[in-house]
Amino acid sequence: MDSLDQLLYVFSIIGTVVFAVSGALFAAEKRMDILGFILVGTVTGVGGGTLRDLLLGISPVSWVHNPMAVYICIGASALTYFTVDLYRKRDAWILWTDAIGLAVFAVMGAQAAIAHEVPPTIAVVMGVMTATFGGLMRDVLCAEVLTLMRPEIYISCALLGASVYVILNQFGVGDSVAASVAFLMGFGLRAAAIWFRLTLPRFGA
Repeated sequence: MDSLDQLLYVFSIIGTVVFAVSGALFAAEKRMDILGFILVGTVTGVGGGTLRDLLLGISPVSWVHNPMAVYICIGASALTYFTVDLYRKRDAWILWTDAIGLAVFAVMGAQAAIAHEVPPTIAVVMGVMTATFGGLMRDVLCAEVLTLMRPEIYISCALLGASVYVILNQFGVGDSVAASVAFLMGFGLRAAAIWFRLTLPRFGA
């Protein structure tokens, strides 16, 4: 496994765990049973990557022939079920785990797209879709107001992270540096949006 593969693997593990936990915490808010935790956590953890793989023509999708991501989602979701009472201020945990997952998957989605030699613009789009689709499915399953519809900046954070990674990649910056900078930019913007309630102008406002 070369350094790029190792980086992709580490990013995928981190992103999958935090997104699965965010999904499981949503399930806790809805007082679901352990199977509900696992379902919502797994859909959140692999949903974005599944859409990306389908759009890139990867068949079968990555978790079918390598189910480690599914196992991680099941484990993280089940662990959250048994430890959920330890999470104080659960809404804050949901926001921050989602923010980490958003930034990780934006970079990871763009990385995967570039590895399949798609144009830079499409790589950015794939990064955004990878970062947001799992959370979108989570919101639908839990009958929540879509995170995309909330006032704080959200999609823009994924767009920034994916764009920074693709731009740095195009300029020949080392992959580890590009991925780290892109993650920090995407997460930093989302963190600022949460902390300072940053918003973009809304239509009709």
